[in-house]
Amino acid sequence: MAKTEKYAVGVDLGGTNIKIGIVSDKGKLVKSISIKTEANCGPKTVIANIIKGVETILAKNKLKIQGIGVGCPGVVSIKKGIVENAPNLPGWKNVKLGPIIKEKFGYKVHLENDANAAAIGELMFGAGKKFDSFVMVTLGTGVGGGIVFNKKIFRGEFGAAGEIGHISIDVNGPKCNCGSTGCIEAYAGNSYLKEQIRSELKDYPDSKVWKLIENDLSKVSPIIIQAASEKKDAYAKFVIERMGKQLGAALASLSNLLDISTFIIGGGVAGFGKPLLDSARKTISERVLLSLRSRVLVIPAKLQNEAGIKGASSLVFYNN
Repeated sequence: MAKTEKYAVGVDLGGTNIKIGIVSDKGKLVKSISIKTEANCGPKTVIANIIKGVETILAKNKLKIQGIGVGCPGVVSIKKGIVENAPNLPGWKNVKLGPIIKEKFGYKVHLENDANAAAIGELMFGAGKKFDSFVMVTLGTGVGGGIVFNKKIFRGEFGAAGEIGHISIDVNGPKCNCGSTGCIEAYAGNSYLKEQIRSELKDYPDSKVWKLIENDLSKVSPIIIQAASEKKDAYAKFVIERMGKQLGAALASLSNLLDISTFIIGGGVAGFGKPLLDSARKTISERVLLSLRSRVLVIPAKLQNEAGIKGASSLVFYNN
């Protein structure tokens, strides 16, 4: 007898948009919507938007929903369903997001840090399915991570494990938002990356980047660098390979510490693709202990644009 598919609602709470969808336990995205977060309006407005979005996605729904999963930036208490601190969401301190959504809809709510949710999504539906242990790295506005040990997410003593973006690769490096120096996020985070490119471009007057941004430095973005790299631009190639080398240095330290050799790279900046992954892989292989070198694997995440929703929904199946 065929096994009946189960379904969950996934809520991907971002600083700009909230993506909400229904996903099956086989990883199939049935339907989805995207709405504005309106983060600057504070928690009440954002929560009202989440509720409105979930109501919309559940309208006329006849599928058997098992629960609601929410991926949220920042530090969360998964047991209490509380967002303790979300730096990219103004005013979010000890917000009881889980209990509020549960009271409204009656479903069990699973709240998780968004990077951990992405790791669980890849574990259940994506590139991590065939691995027992791996590190998921998300490259976007910041650099996040989730650590999977023996098919289980590793949370650390207080639930904050996986802050890969704050591994320092240079004690004298640039200042990071966290207050430290030389963190990988201060090199590979979107805002830092754009700032560095803007300061360097003047030294590369022949770069194809200038044409792509129409000589307007405010238009610098990872997408532009990727496009220039595809046009064989030397500076863009240098930027991507340098970032891979910096990322690889951080991941090599992590590999030596944890005895994990598989890294799954996702997020918007991961769109740099093969040149980034090759550079990171080469650097890791050069810097890890000899016993790990032959096992180093750096691969792209599989879920891509659906990572947020599928990662959030996977929390329901992972925790059941």
